[in-house]
Amino acid sequence: MPAGMLSTSVNAEYLYGFSNIQLNHLDWTKSTENKTEQRDFTYIRLEGGSGYSWGELYGFLDLENPTKSSGRTVRARHEDGRVNDGRRVAMKGNARVNIGDTGFNLFGQIFDISGQKFDEQNRFYGFGYNLVGRNFFFKPFLAAHHAQSTYFNGSNGYVLGWTASYDFSAINQKFTLFNWHETEFSRDKEYLRVNNKSEKTGHNGALELWWHATDSITAGLQYRYASDKLGYAENQDGVIYSLKYNF
Repeated sequence: MPAGMLSTSVNAEYLYGFSNIQLNHLDWTKSTENKTEQRDFTYIRLEGGSGYSWGELYGFLDLENPTKSSGRTVRARHEDGRVNDGRRVAMKGNARVNIGDTGFNLFGQIFDISGQKFDEQNRFYGFGYNLVGRNFFFKPFLAAHHAQSTYFNGSNGYVLGWTASYDFSAINQKFTLFNWHETEFSRDKEYLRVNNKSEKTGHNGALELWWHATDSITAGLQYRYASDKLGYAENQDGVIYSLKYNF
């Protein structure tokens, strides 16, 4: 690739940044609980992101079931039918590096979950695009998928995903409508076998409504959905109740 095609951090301009701490409670629907034996749980999240002239960074760290014992002391559902509802740690980090001023970018993401009977890390390597307006953005990506877990390590097909955001005002209040989504496809047969997935395609995401009560306090209601993901082949959905303190 010719020099200068990629923006670099040399003389990089800082454009924006945010950080917050959240308290979240995920309430699975009864249908999901009956089909998968998932159970409601609370988690604390540290979240942050920043933008530069060369690209952007984003990440979060979750502590799930913070008051419970380690998930490693709970026997996994796929072995004996019991639910693994112990303490877990999940984290995500991604980066976009601009390809000049084209709107396209190099995209990379790592998601890791640990503290269960098994650990898993998913890595995405690909390309993205940023469409940004005055009060909205749409940022899709297409990437190769590499998965590493206790029972599988290797290429695991591809993923098509996006984040989208729309800011608006109503009843003299500020709101944000947000959506993140990932569709994995052409997944490896061995990965499906060891993870009890039934299809080569899986979906994962959330539709979120955020109320910016003050500069420091944000409250959210999220519709969480998944299919052939999160350790189960069945469709899953639930509601997340969230409260953020913005630094």
